[in-house]
Amino acid sequence: MTETVAVAGASGYLGRHVVAALAAHGYRVRALVRSQDAAEKPGRFGAPTLAGVVAEWQIVDYLLPRTLDGVFDGVDRVVSTLGVTRQKADPWDVDFLGNLRLLEEAEASQVHSFSYVNVIHSHTGTSTTMRSKHAFSQVLRRSAVAGHLVNPSGYFSDMTDFWLLARKGWGFVVGDGDAQLNPIHGADLAEFIVSKLTEPAGEWDVGGPDVFTYRSLQQLMFELAGRPGRVVKLGPRATKTMIGLADHSSPQASNLARFFLEGLQIDAAGTPFGTHHLADFLRDQ
Repeated sequence: MTETVAVAGASGYLGRHVVAALAAHGYRVRALVRSQDAAEKPGRFGAPTLAGVVAEWQIVDYLLPRTLDGVFDGVDRVVSTLGVTRQKADPWDVDFLGNLRLLEEAEASQVHSFSYVNVIHSHTGTSTTMRSKHAFSQVLRRSAVAGHLVNPSGYFSDMTDFWLLARKGWGFVVGDGDAQLNPIHGADLAEFIVSKLTEPAGEWDVGGPDVFTYRSLQQLMFELAGRPGRVVKLGPRATKTMIGLADHSSPQASNLARFFLEGLQIDAAGTPFGTHHLADFLRDQ
């Protein structure tokens, strides 16, 4: 019997790849979106359209709990890629409370598993995004539903900001740039999520096939851009000052500054997985 899998955040970059991977593996997909029209258009960074691959559409607003009532009735499993980074919404309202409401509905519907896309080392961050994700991951660990915590090192799409600077001849690192990461393509991460779908509760740190330091990542980008570049090293005083300025600017600026600047300082390489390489992705941008 074909299982039905509900995907929250289905119209986002990763959500689109998850829906496509589930459909390709024979699952029946219920997509939770705010707009079906938007979801049926191509996504950013080459993410696929959802036209023709979704069995059921569910229009929701994660800030309005009533729109989530019974959203998982008849569903076997749930995958949540729900979260915010650059959007104006408060991460606590979406990453924590939105996912908490989804988990409550999943428990009420007695689904077999709830897969959640977290962030590697979410317990270390002070940004609202990291604290919200970590808080929800703690709740999921204690749920009666089998929780699958998938912690990516980062996304290829996250690297485009660095790429834009590198094409202008600039780059930056925090400290000496020795912290490691291996960002992963959305399609590869989706395949990883689907590969773990029927497993017992568990947690996995995952990344793409190529491991970089931030310093070697900058060098790769300069080589791809075909020009020499200058790397600015941000020391503790500079990063503290930047975070302080962002804190006094707006909650959104504070969250973004803490999320990215703190992330540049910690080793965040997961188990290598996938076939897509960052250099190929950047060449297409």
